Amino acid sequence: MLEKRFDFNKMYGRIVRYYLDKKHYTKEKANMIAQQVVRRELQQRICKNSECGHLLHDHLRNNEVCLISRCGCEKFVRA
Repeated sequence: MLEKRFDFNKMYGRIVRYYLDKKHYTKEKANMIAQQVVRRELQQRICKNSECGHLLHDHLRNNEVCLISRCGCEKFVRA
């Protein structure tokens, strides 16, 4: 099974809207929080194998084998 692509822009927009509407933060503060959250999510979805570095959606979920043909990664490594 393939991992569904993660839409960072959609997540960023939702976070900014939440902090603007619900928490009444300034636009700058909401953007800063959204950037931090998206950056953390991106780091969690990158393979930590030194040979690979591809995103989670580039790996087969069941076998965790990288789909990139020239990549030698045989298992998705989490931090």
